[in-house]
Amino acid sequence: MPHTLDADAVRMWCGLALDALGRARADIDAINVYPVADGDTGTNLYLTVESAAQAVDAAFNGHAATAAASRPTLADVVRAMAHGALIGARGNSGTILAQLLRGMADVLADGAAAGDPPAGDGAGAGDCGAPAAGAADADGLRRALRRAADLAYLAVAHPVEGTVLTVAVAAAEGAERAAGDVAAVARAAYEGARTALRATPGQLDVLARAGVVDAGGYGLVTVLGGLAEALSGESPAALAPARPRPATPAPVASDGQDPGACPADGAPDGGPAFEVIYLLEADDTAVTALRERLDALGDSLVVVGGDGLWNVHVHVDDAGAAVEAGIQAGRPYRVRITHFGAAARKAGAGAPDRPGPAAVLPDQPGAQDPTGGPRAERATRAVVAVVPGDGLAVLCAEAGATAVATRPGEPPASGELVDAVRRTAAREVVLLPNDTELHHTAAAAAAQARAEGVRAAVIPTRSAVQGIAALAVHEPGRSFDEDVVAMTSAAGATRYAELAVAERQSWTMAGVCQAGDVLGMIDGDVALIGSELAATAEAVLDRMLASGGEMVTLVLGAGLPDEVAERLERHVREGHFAVDTVVYQGGQPTAPLIIGIE
Repeated sequence: MPHTLDADAVRMWCGLALDALGRARADIDAINVYPVADGDTGTNLYLTVESAAQAVDAAFNGHAATAAASRPTLADVVRAMAHGALIGARGNSGTILAQLLRGMADVLADGAAAGDPPAGDGAGAGDCGAPAAGAADADGLRRALRRAADLAYLAVAHPVEGTVLTVAVAAAEGAERAAGDVAAVARAAYEGARTALRATPGQLDVLARAGVVDAGGYGLVTVLGGLAEALSGESPAALAPARPRPATPAPVASDGQDPGACPADGAPDGGPAFEVIYLLEADDTAVTALRERLDALGDSLVVVGGDGLWNVHVHVDDAGAAVEAGIQAGRPYRVRITHFGAAARKAGAGAPDRPGPAAVLPDQPGAQDPTGGPRAERATRAVVAVVPGDGLAVLCAEAGATAVATRPGEPPASGELVDAVRRTAAREVVLLPNDTELHHTAAAAAAQARAEGVRAAVIPTRSAVQGIAALAVHEPGRSFDEDVVAMTSAAGATRYAELAVAERQSWTMAGVCQAGDVLGMIDGDVALIGSELAATAEAVLDRMLASGGEMVTLVLGAGLPDEVAERLERHVREGHFAVDTVVYQGGQPTAPLIIGIE
């Protein structure tokens, strides 16, 4: 029986789309030949929809937990869906799908503002208002699909026909031609997209050579099939096999790549070597400039989002420059960098074990000679790290990095960082600001270093423990870009917390604190307020480890008793199986304790 386009229908849509993508994921991965034949489009789309579905479930659970046990509106749920897709978007197609869902949410959530009755919020199927509500549902879906296609085209720097964009437009056109209720419109959108998908090999030569349809378009048709089923109650017509008969007798490699492609050290198709994705907090003006800068750096540029939060995706040869562009535009986080060639080698040979912070050794370029003097030869690569304590400075120096120590209330200027880069006498330098407030300073220093002929990259570390994690995997023997990728990944996989003592009464995210209270700050926000430091630290550790972790790093501040560290080590050992703990004397004067979870 047809359903109304309401919150329940959207929840059902997410579940059906996720199930369908789960069944089709391997097939979609296998036909992924454009824009890079890296065989992950199906997986990326699945993870994107999974994030959207989780956000929708959270919206329902949040309303159910209220005293009134209310139910979310259509606007609540479609906004949650779009936000979940945005923060969880993976890969080129996943990022575009997030923008498509955002476009649909814009219309479906704001339908009443356009002068129509709120879709799905009118009378039920047996009420006298049903015809008007049903017409509003159908018209709202038509407009939502058109808005989705338009926004997706705007998000892609250089749109290409024969891709998911073409399929999205066909879905919108099919919906606009359809008469009848919302279920009929959804079925027409699915059929229009399905027809367009079959035509993609005739629009894009790389698809014709491989004898496949567009992988991203196949995924979108799968998602639209879930929508049609959610609204009609009937399964849509099955898709054609994901591997149609090749259009030419030329063989296709077993991994879906063009047999003439050469993986080497770059992308399998000879394009840029790295995929860079991150979330970005920035205003519209900064994002406009960011688009221009990233477009000059690489290709497959997609920037989606709005209202201060964006998902940035680009393929580049200089991964560090792409991240640094984000730093200059705003606050990037959840940085993910994939080396296409390295990923292919890793799949064939397996990844090496990753050492923990305790494995950092003082053998990198830039370290001191055993006699106490600098090495005579010019270093190939060096790391410059900003640290808040003398103990951390010693730790970094032992790891071969040049440390720039900060003092309370006196952050280093870009000139100090440039001087540190010059002291390394290295041809390549990686900067670790280890503080969100120093990202722009580090970016300015890197720009100056480049002007002086030094290849420089900034890893947007937000805490000293993220810097420690990055140093742990620093390997000057590999290429500069691969080293930056490994260090960025290690830093991004490290959650951080700090304990501080409140100086005055204040409002926080965790409530009102009083002077002398112990504040447990996780990822920069106050999450806990306690009265005793060790007990608060234990609570912070429990909260962070509840979502998983393999290693705990404790950096002790100046004057913190060793007994506190021993108590916390014991707490982790007894309460969290198979989690290792490493302790450093950081000597930082402001934060009694810094915690890292890898």
